[in-house]
Amino acid sequence: MTRLTARSLTSALAPAAFVLAAGVAAHAGPIQPFTTQAFKAAQSSGRPILVDAHADWCPTCRAQAPTISALSRNPAFARLTILKLDYDKQVDEKRALNIRHQSTLIAFVGSRETGRSTGVTDPAQIQALAGATLR
Repeated sequence: MTRLTARSLTSALAPAAFVLAAGVAAHAGPIQPFTTQAFKAAQSSGRPILVDAHADWCPTCRAQAPTISALSRNPAFARLTILKLDYDKQVDEKRALNIRHQSTLIAFVGSRETGRSTGVTDPAQIQALAGATLR
């Protein structure tokens, strides 16, 4: 008869915990900081992308944040790469994407822009913009 100790139980359960954590991660894509390298990598892979031009001081950006965060956890959007661009600090990147206002959301499929909105806070409209990249 095998005697279970706390150590042997932990060792036995560790692989199962890893598998469960990996399964959850497959359904959630964390929001990543915008970098040109990450953007180009997502474009070259043909992945759907949502760029969020965010400013911490912006009330509209703060209103958009819960919806964008929910998208990152939604299994239906598991393939979506969400890149958060710092509106105040990433001036060159902002210019390259023709972003003129904070709270701008831009959807891409690969290198093709599929939609853009500025100042939209309605969760259904944000989800629709991101969802258009999945078709």
